[in-house]
This record gives sequence, C-alpha cells and structure tokens, in this order.
Amino acid sequence: MRGGEAASPPHPAEPFSKGRSETVQSSQRGITAALLAAVVLAGCAPGDTSAPPEPAPSISSPSAVAPVAPVAPVAPAADPAAPATGATGVPVQPADAALRPADAAPVALDIAGTDISVRVVDVGIDANDAMEIPDSFWEAGWYRYGPAPGAEAGNAVLAAHVDSLTEVMPFARLKDVPIGTIVTITLDDGRSLGYRVSDVRNIPKATLDGSEIFARDGDHQLRIITCGGEWLPDEGDYEDNVVLTALPL
Repeated sequence: MRGGEAASPPHPAEPFSKGRSETVQSSQRGITAALLAAVVLAGCAPGDTSAPPEPAPSISSPSAVAPVAPVAPVAPAADPAAPATGATGVPVQPADAALRPADAAPVALDIAGTDISVRVVDVGIDANDAMEIPDSFWEAGWYRYGPAPGAEAGNAVLAAHVDSLTEVMPFARLKDVPIGTIVTITLDDGRSLGYRVSDVRNIPKATLDGSEIFARDGDHQLRIITCGGEWLPDEGDYEDNVVLTALPL
C-alpha cells in the first residue's frame, strides 16, 4: 500500500510477530531447540539462510512485493497511538493515508562498512495483528503503513531478523555500527537516499516506546530495528531491541 490509499489495516493487538528462535547465542550455551519458544520481532526468529538475492533495481523485479489491494477501513479497538502494556510492546499504528504522500517504496538497504546490504520488502500486519518480518535474513521489512524513506516527516521503520542456530547474520552487526556511518536506501523509482547514523542503542523491550518509534510527525528519521542484548531462555526472547536512528543527508 502507498500513501493516498484510504485503507487502514486492523489495529494490532501485538507490536511485532513472534516465531521460533534458534540462535547462535543459545546454541553456544547448550540450549536445545525444544527450549526455544516464541519471540518478539525485530529479528528474533530464524529465516532463510541461503545466499542473499540480488538487490531489486525496480518495483518491476519478479522478486519485488506487489502493493496490497485496498481493503475496507477497520475501526481501531483502542487508541492507535497508545503503547502496548506488555513486555514485548511496540504498538504498530494503523495506516492513515492523509498523513503521507504517495512516496516511492524502498527496495534495498546498504549500511557502509558492514555486511548489511539487503533487499527491502513492503510488510504490513500479520494474522496476529503484529508487524510482519521477512523470513529471509537477507531481507529487511519496511512498515508500509507508516512514512517511507524520504518522507517529509515521521519515522520510516525497517526491521529484520538477527541470527540463526549456526550463523551470525548481517543484522547481528547493527549494534556495532559507528555514529556517522552512511546508510543508503534505494527506492523503486531508481533514486537513492542517503542518511547518516546519529544513534545506535540497545533498548529493553519492556521500555521501548512504540509511539515514538512509529511516529508520523516531527522531523523525518530512519529507524532500523533488530533484536539484541541477552538471550532469555526461560522467556524464549531477547532482552532488548537494537534501534539504529539515521538522519537524512
């Protein structure tokens, strides 16, 4: 979906999708796969570990994600800006087409000096009313119901998986990206947008402010999220989210 469409997705009950996680960290500590339970977004569940696909040069690429067909508006069950109360909570806000123009969609992400050079696909809300995350470690998901990279205001949010049972994947390095690093976003109209990293931090999931992460007003920023901190086997979850903030050049 692009800005200008009047449809709104269901109000999410959970901030991010959950899935089974089998991580390098837990493997090294002798935790069996049977002990690994459902985990929160931002890169905590395993995905496709095959070689990365070629970056999509345009929206016409066979691997690009087609826009979602409009659906009837659904009234939110609660204040869409209110943060979730659970420990996993970053509330995803429903779409509001009046808040953003028909922006071009991102199709590739490159963070200079790292292995993070991946395809970007549009994502929405899954069956659990949570933000979808691509299965592949070589893809990041852009939350299409919020601002796009290059928007005049608000935060463009991308998220991806962090690691697998046997391999450290590209987004495991997100926490180590130096301030000042250049981030390049390629759009489906062929343009490239540059951002400069202004902040990288681990934020405990219990205190992550979803209304701030998914803000649709204020200065435009790029937010890139994955999991981080300690693996908590009893909870089947990572302790933190790694949140990278970058500002337009």
